[in-house]
Amino acid sequence: MFDLDSWQELAHGLGRNKLRALLTALGVFWGIFVLIVMLGIGRGLERGSRRNLGLMETRAVFVWADRTSLPYRGLSPGRWLRFEDADLEAVRSVRGVEHVAPRLRLGGWRDGASVTAGHRSSYFPVLGDVPELLAVEPLTLRRGRFINALDVREARKIAVIGDEARSILFGDEDPLGRTIQIRGVHFQVVGEVASERGGEAGERLRSSVFVPFTTFQRTFDHRNRVGWFALTARADAPADAVEATVRRVLAERHRVHPDDTQAIGSWNAAVQYGKIQGLFGAIRAFVWFVGTLTLLAGVLGVSNILLITVKERTREFGVRKALGATPAAVVSMVIREALALTLVSGYLGLVSGVLVLELIGAATDRLPNAPIYRPEIDFGAALVATVVLCVAGAAAGLVPARHAARISPVEALRAE
Repeated sequence: MFDLDSWQELAHGLGRNKLRALLTALGVFWGIFVLIVMLGIGRGLERGSRRNLGLMETRAVFVWADRTSLPYRGLSPGRWLRFEDADLEAVRSVRGVEHVAPRLRLGGWRDGASVTAGHRSSYFPVLGDVPELLAVEPLTLRRGRFINALDVREARKIAVIGDEARSILFGDEDPLGRTIQIRGVHFQVVGEVASERGGEAGERLRSSVFVPFTTFQRTFDHRNRVGWFALTARADAPADAVEATVRRVLAERHRVHPDDTQAIGSWNAAVQYGKIQGLFGAIRAFVWFVGTLTLLAGVLGVSNILLITVKERTREFGVRKALGATPAAVVSMVIREALALTLVSGYLGLVSGVLVLELIGAATDRLPNAPIYRPEIDFGAALVATVVLCVAGAAAGLVPARHAARISPVEALRAE
């Protein structure tokens, strides 16, 4: 039941020394503010790292052919390997492999090919891909569709372009149904994609031109060739075990020494993602440790201030007990003051922290390569912080309250 008199007494008690109450509240405010901001920035750094990692499927493994470094079965070292279509079928048969996405590319890693649309032309990465690419590299479909199985099976001359490539070739016009030329070959644009990936890799994706893998092989004289491929492991299969099996299968097919780690290269996104998760798990634990200590320092200040207040109000408590106030009533009054002080200042710290995170998020959204991406505090963390604040507030008032409850009315009335 709402008791107006008790709240008026609480306001009067805190208002006896406004500066002292303000400084005490500031300590609690700063503790919860630091905790919220640090947790939000830590989450933003984690998201930014994952975005710059590529927002790719965390169970993905990338495999490419390289040069042998050891002799094997009469073959000398220094031999360059080249993957073929049959290698893809062998990889698909490996237990635990879910998707296989081969790729071919015109030019080198940083080179592009001339792409023309009407009177406009520029150099873009031209990639031969399959529909399974979306299982490895999530792309946002802006218009039309992506490459499908029928495009690959019939080797259709269609193309999907990135939004930056569309901007250069077609401006703000709808590119669907339009024709582009790649090395004199006409392709019909059927889709436009974008990527949230950060850094140089994201820029390459947004300016790329994607054509069906089989069309690329036939059109650009890459028959029975695979540049490199990506695969995803099933949920019930460890990605590192699948990676090792795939490497072993390919080594046997290309007569590579079992100890030759250079001939077949691979990169396991699950391993890298696990390292990142471990790092940010440690960061989160550190943030909670530092933030909680900062908050407890503020709460300790509340407890000390209330002890001083209880001492100053010794005569008041004596009069109350002489008029019939029970020790429980005195305890509840002091704890109520502690809770009011911590909860109000803590709530203001929570709101201020969320506001700062929103401002940081709005500023970093405009920077594609920012290390922080959408910093925020999740509901669970906010709930835990609130519970910690309530418990700490009650604990802060417990010692002063017990001290006030033990005051003898006679001694209190005699106190100066």
